[in-house]
Amino acid sequence: MKAHRLGELRKFLMSRRARVSPAEAGLPDGGARRRTPGLRREEVAVLAGVGVSWYQWLEQGRDITVSPQVLDSVGRVLRLSSVERRHLYVLAGLNPPAPEVDPGDADMCAGLRRLIDAWMPFPAHIMDAYWNTILYNDAAGMVLGMRPGLVQNCLIAFFTDPIYRSRARSWERNAPYVVAQFRAACSERPDDEGFRAVVEEAKAASEEFTALWERRDIAPGGQVRKELEHPLVGELFVESTQLRVPARPDLAIVMHTPLPEADTAAKLEWLASPEGRRGSMYPVAG
Repeated sequence: MKAHRLGELRKFLMSRRARVSPAEAGLPDGGARRRTPGLRREEVAVLAGVGVSWYQWLEQGRDITVSPQVLDSVGRVLRLSSVERRHLYVLAGLNPPAPEVDPGDADMCAGLRRLIDAWMPFPAHIMDAYWNTILYNDAAGMVLGMRPGLVQNCLIAFFTDPIYRSRARSWERNAPYVVAQFRAACSERPDDEGFRAVVEEAKAASEEFTALWERRDIAPGGQVRKELEHPLVGELFVESTQLRVPARPDLAIVMHTPLPEADTAAKLEWLASPEGRRGSMYPVAG
């Protein structure tokens, strides 16, 4: 397996080196002296600030010691994207850095809006790494009480929004799991001040959150069964699922699927109808 990994490392570095022109790297192109396009090995080494022999050994797939700092320098010279940089780490036998959003993928919100709108009449919303709500569809407003003016952090709203609390019959059962999921998200970025700020705000807003947070339970994001009591249609049983888009690791899509109980799918369809929308225009605590 190591031989295969190092062989893939050799081929990957060669292919990335071949696609970077000297002009892109800030070098003269060398004219007719160049037999192949792209950078030479010695040019990559000089630009990355590493020894020529060491880089040759790396590209030859030799079993040598590498550091994250050196790989980052090589990745910068080869103009690697975020996903390519992570791939380089894996091939070199190192733990990859946290996923990042490449500039070309930053503007995906229009497509994600179409995705959650296509999920109608079922609730769906999108949240960032800190669980701040970015987008939600109409069903999420009618069923879960998402609305303008609400605290737009899903963790804090879970504990403080009176409309959601009044509807969520499974609130007490789900609360420990929700907190454990958020701790898992925090553990992926332990030095991130944004997570600390959310936790401190949640502690100040809810003693229930504080007690659950101190348990230090941890659980991955997955599926959660939710039992709701809606003021217009009564019982609703849905299953929420967190989905990730690899190109946008900073976002999570939460989609709610109706469960067979209580004719939930038909009720959600009615809530999305013109008649149901009139009744749900303003959330009711019930």
